[in-house]
Amino acid sequence: MKRVAVVGDGVQTQALVRLLRQASGVTLVGVAESLADVESALAGDPDLVVVTARDPEAVEAVRVRAKGAAVVWGEVAGALADLAAEAACLRDALKKARRARDVILDSTHDAMLAVDAEGRVTLFNRAAEALTGLKREDVLGRRVTDVIPSSRLMRVLETGQAELNQEQWLDGGRRIVTNRVPVVDESGKVIGAAAVFRDITEVMALAEQVTNLKEVRSLLEAIIHSTEDAISVVDARGIGILINPAYTRLTGLTEEDVIGKPADVDISEGESMHMKVLRTRKPVRGVPLKVGPKKKDVIVNVAPIIVDGELKGSVGVIHDVSEIKRLNAELEQAKKIIRTLEAKYTFEDIIGESDALRIAVEQAKKAATTTVTVLLRGESGTGKELFAHAIHNASDRKYNQFVRVNCAALTESLLESELFGYEEGAFTGARRGGKRGLFEEASGGTIFLDEIGELSLNMQAKLLRVLQEKEVVRVGGTKPIPVDVRVIAATNVNLERAIQKGTFREDLYYRLNVFPIFIPPLRYRKEDIPLLCAHLIRKFNQEYGRMVKRVDPAALEVLSAYSWPGNVRELENILGRAIINMRFNETVIRVEHLPPLDQQAGSAPAGGHRRFTGPIEPLEAVLRRAEAEHIARALSATGGNKTEAARLLGISVRNLYYKLEKLGLNREIAKPADETSTS
Repeated sequence: MKRVAVVGDGVQTQALVRLLRQASGVTLVGVAESLADVESALAGDPDLVVVTARDPEAVEAVRVRAKGAAVVWGEVAGALADLAAEAACLRDALKKARRARDVILDSTHDAMLAVDAEGRVTLFNRAAEALTGLKREDVLGRRVTDVIPSSRLMRVLETGQAELNQEQWLDGGRRIVTNRVPVVDESGKVIGAAAVFRDITEVMALAEQVTNLKEVRSLLEAIIHSTEDAISVVDARGIGILINPAYTRLTGLTEEDVIGKPADVDISEGESMHMKVLRTRKPVRGVPLKVGPKKKDVIVNVAPIIVDGELKGSVGVIHDVSEIKRLNAELEQAKKIIRTLEAKYTFEDIIGESDALRIAVEQAKKAATTTVTVLLRGESGTGKELFAHAIHNASDRKYNQFVRVNCAALTESLLESELFGYEEGAFTGARRGGKRGLFEEASGGTIFLDEIGELSLNMQAKLLRVLQEKEVVRVGGTKPIPVDVRVIAATNVNLERAIQKGTFREDLYYRLNVFPIFIPPLRYRKEDIPLLCAHLIRKFNQEYGRMVKRVDPAALEVLSAYSWPGNVRELENILGRAIINMRFNETVIRVEHLPPLDQQAGSAPAGGHRRFTGPIEPLEAVLRRAEAEHIARALSATGGNKTEAARLLGISVRNLYYKLEKLGLNREIAKPADETSTS
């Protein structure tokens, strides 16, 4: 037996002292916290003195007084002290872990029993006590067969095989289901066995609870409390059992107002859809109701809750109609704002499949891929502005500003200040700080100058400068402002004739007529009338709240026989008036619904049914005359340039010469334009 004394103080020294006192083969004969007490520590005649202090002089003093006993000091003593401290910590941690394990095992619902390699009980939790009626202190350390004779854990120890989901009878007639498994060490040797068991009657009760409405309710609560949709749930009798916070916010009703009350307690006006669903076992959707003390307008969707074929209740989702209306209003407002900032139409909005229109659309699509100045030519009502919108939206500038200007709607002075802007003090009433003009506003985008043929010569000169120099000078200013604007102009005026009369500048004409597009009038593409009618009917149905489906064939014949001087705009007017003339339940536009048309072939009688008078020409003569008019218009639009006219008409130059000769048009063209000139 080794006799040991310890000299030193501190936590490490205290841990070392505890370790030496618990160690076998060692006797602690004395402890001194300082050199002053060392004699008392050495009085027990120790074989070994451990000095935890790291002061060499102190250690030497102890060695002198130890009279031949071995002295351990410095790092060695510190290491021993550290080991002692660590051992103490490990013991404390082990005790805490055991306590935590015992708490966990005692709190579990399953009964647990474990034995060592000799079959002695090492674990017996509270659930096992409750199930067997035995006390833990009476069981631990005893052989398992002595306390539970029917236990098969000894069998598991012998075979090393697990036994799962086994039924067993305990003393007292209680029936359990148990899982028994062996416990093996790292080498695979069986060092014990464990069993987990439960009363079958409790398992059966739990299985019934899973299918019970309470389980459905708990699942529904977790779902509906996490959603912003207002939800209410009733049981099979129509009694409220659940609502979520969104329901209270919407209806103003709390759980006290609804839970335990009949399903119709929240209905202000209308029938309870919960009760209807419980009667029919079928869902309902989109039913308008008024709910709550404020009679809130809502739309409800209700569905039955069916578990294993049994009706357990119903669940309803409630939507606030006022919120939906507010959001729709905000959406419409946003759409209106967007429409004021950008072009509204695309090439998809240009209705028609005739060759004449198809050629115009193809030319417009080509123009959209460039920044070239475009001149849209056509009669009033043919859709020139529609083409301007479509060209802008198909171009690289579609995300920038699209500015529309009607040159005929403003006086010259006002048009100048609007187009080019003005400086502060430029004229009486000028805004302080001046104002940007529309060319500046459209910089980076497109400006559409409608009715360009109505400009005065003075304004034409100023517009020419903008097109040539790519800059504007504000009214009252002298500093040029650069602008990057794509110009699309439109006119129904014969600019070539206006040049001859001196009302339109020839140099501006050539600046604008870089890429002319002729938009055919409706009388040249009457095959598009059915498509236009279908499109306009859909539009008027939305505006007037009607359900008109089509135009009667007889009415289509009347529309097709008309010359349409007002073009598509006039067709829109006629169809709108026809729908107004219809009774609300009528769905087909007939001849009697059409307002009187100024037919070139004859006028309609007062009775509403139209009779066509006058001679009927051969179809070939009518087609010949229409073809001649169309070719003459193309030549007029291009200033007599046959190459450009052939391009507009979508035919070869050779074919154009053939038709001119065939139709006798060469004789009418006294001075053909230079075929190589640029229009």
